[in-house]
Amino acid sequence: MTRTLNVVRMQLINRKTFIWLPLIIFGAAFAISMIIYLAITMSVTDLDEPMYGGGSQAPLWYFAVIGIQALLMTFPFSQAMSVTRREFYVGTTLTAVGASLLLSLVYLIGGLVEKATDGWGINGYFFAVPWIWDQGPVVATLLYFMAPMLTFTIGFFAATVYKRFGMLWLVLLGVAIALALAIAILGISAGSAWPTVGTWFLDLTPLRIAVGGLVVTAVLSGIAYATLRRAIP
Repeated sequence: MTRTLNVVRMQLINRKTFIWLPLIIFGAAFAISMIIYLAITMSVTDLDEPMYGGGSQAPLWYFAVIGIQALLMTFPFSQAMSVTRREFYVGTTLTAVGASLLLSLVYLIGGLVEKATDGWGINGYFFAVPWIWDQGPVVATLLYFMAPMLTFTIGFFAATVYKRFGMLWLVLLGVAIALALAIAILGISAGSAWPTVGTWFLDLTPLRIAVGGLVVTAVLSGIAYATLRRAIP
């Protein structure tokens, strides 16, 4: 466990990756959203509808970049320090869990403040997006935890494929996924099943998406570990 925690410390040596860049992206997205809300409020005098934006997604997607950097920037160094691949994997995953948990708590606190202040006093909402909060703050926090963990795992998995097989196979994997999606879309269109697909999406709840995303994260993380065991530093 001590060696695993040393991996966590090693990942956090470059605090720009896990802390400062996500905070910069988060702060910029929030500031831009508030400026836009203020501009709308000053321009439209009889605006009664609440204002919502998609800027809160920006820090979540950046975790895919963090997943890539967490492997490419520190894996070779960890092997030179005689850290086992299992210790590196567990320590890196714990770092991602901690960062995702911290971000989800920020979103929870922000959402509660927005609800208490009627959208910062201007009816503008950055955190408390209605659909996400439909099942309460606990489910919203779980969803906000799942999103960065899933994107981190996707980035980490892509980096392990690159380290194990090289850029060619990583590109081929991306092409295969794109082709599979295209074939699925073709099959749905041929079977006139879009109404069924649309109904299925409409029936999804934040809790279902959060749990489903965590399951996908766990499966993809397991595959990433299996690939990492044979990756070349």
